[in-house]
Amino acid sequence: MRLVRRRVRGGRPRLPRTRAGRRRLAQAVMAACVLTLLPATWLRLTADGRLRGPADVPRTPVAVVFGAGLWDGEPSPYLAHRLDAAAGLYRAGRIEVVLVTGDNSREDYDEPDAMRAYLVRHGVPGARIVSDYAGFDTWDSCVRAKRIFGVDRAVLISQGFHVRRAVALCRAAGISSYGVGVDEPHDATWYYGGVREILAAGKAALDAAFEPDPRFLGPREPGVERALAAASGGAAG
Repeated sequence: MRLVRRRVRGGRPRLPRTRAGRRRLAQAVMAACVLTLLPATWLRLTADGRLRGPADVPRTPVAVVFGAGLWDGEPSPYLAHRLDAAAGLYRAGRIEVVLVTGDNSREDYDEPDAMRAYLVRHGVPGARIVSDYAGFDTWDSCVRAKRIFGVDRAVLISQGFHVRRAVALCRAAGISSYGVGVDEPHDATWYYGGVREILAAGKAALDAAFEPDPRFLGPREPGVERALAAASGGAAG
């Protein structure tokens, strides 16, 4: 019994006994907090001035909608709200083409096709929708939008807690963008997303600094260019 008690006591973390030791511990904790918050601060500063409401978005040829999960093969509520915002911008004449980017890493999970079908049901012609099936995360989506689909300017549509990261990463990928943050009730999912963004900001800072290739690249795809040409032809006609 004495041996067990000694082991339990020995396993407890001990605070430094000296004032200098406690000061060093406090400084280490503060440094860790600062390092954790620096990437989030960078995202906020980078996206400052680039966020707009749906009524204030400058006319921009392309909107990019990022995947946010499927429920039984249909867009999750958060994803549906992003798509609703894109459809509204299209109907208002502020965008011409929608690039839907999401995960299709397995046969039974296809975000882009579900996003396309939803947009078509809500009034966006299929010819104005382009699908990126390898948008596995925000960085991959931004890089592929630039390098595979040739997007130079875009409106980025996501929830408010994510859109700053999207704007910052697309800027790092070479895309000039405005972000539209979709309003959501501040429920458990919202707060979870906000906490997750603090952690995701660190990866975003590394992606922007080192610019890794996305998981998949592949050849240049003319889908956006063709959709814009069709849009121009329809407007001319």
